Amino acid sequence: MSQYDLDGRVIFITGGATGIGKATAEECAANGAHVVISGSRIARLDPVVEESSANGGTIRAVQSDVTSSDDIAKAIAFTVEEFGRLDGAFNSAGVAQNFSNLAGELTEEEWDRVISINLKGLWLSMKYQIAQMLAQGDGGSIVNASSVAGLVGSRVGLAYSASKHGVIGLTKSAALEQAQTGIRVNAICPGWVETPMTKPITDANPEFLEMLISRHPIGRVGRSPEISGLVAWLLSDASSFMTGAAIPMDGGLQLNSKKADATRATAEKVHFVPHT
Repeated sequence: MSQYDLDGRVIFITGGATGIGKATAEECAANGAHVVISGSRIARLDPVVEESSANGGTIRAVQSDVTSSDDIAKAIAFTVEEFGRLDGAFNSAGVAQNFSNLAGELTEEEWDRVISINLKGLWLSMKYQIAQMLAQGDGGSIVNASSVAGLVGSRVGLAYSASKHGVIGLTKSAALEQAQTGIRVNAICPGWVETPMTKPITDANPEFLEMLISRHPIGRVGRSPEISGLVAWLLSDASSFMTGAAIPMDGGLQLNSKKADATRATAEKVHFVPHT
């Protein structure tokens, strides 16, 4: 029996090649959904499609850049061409920031890169997802990837934190805007999760990983499949009375603990490995 009521649902996922996006695509497909994943490199999406097909799931892939209005419009059109409609979406695409760059050292180029992908890209994705759902006239569910860094201030990662706060603002406003149309909009706020984006950072900085673990009372960082279950639930009718929520899933992360001053220096000297 399916854990979530996703049988026959059509779900679109940005950032579906790796990490939480990939785990969610697999979770949804395993529970009967027809899934379309998007990303900037088709070569990274194809293995996800092949693996899902081998396991009996239905996933398609489309190359798109979330910062491009034309790309997102085409990706949604591709989804409808493949499966006839759009029932849900998970906007997972995102990038990290060089934590060692504080406000005074942060470049305009890096600020623009982080905000463009994490915030503008998510808004563009919602713009076309909502338009398609409104055209269908029977509602839908959108889940946006924010972060615990979108719930509280952070002493490092200023641009990243700003982008994730923006995601929550977009989510809450869109939820109110669409409350009468049947389109629900929620956000997830994970703590530190080991993904292909974050693992190179912790691999290059063992001291930083130890600090992160010490700040999670549960005793470790998160894993992508632990987050994907929450997303799948939000995409299903099991969460039909929930909209405008920003849900933390963070192992009890203590961002503002007594260790903050002692650990700030560790975070500020992290060697950043950009996700490409």
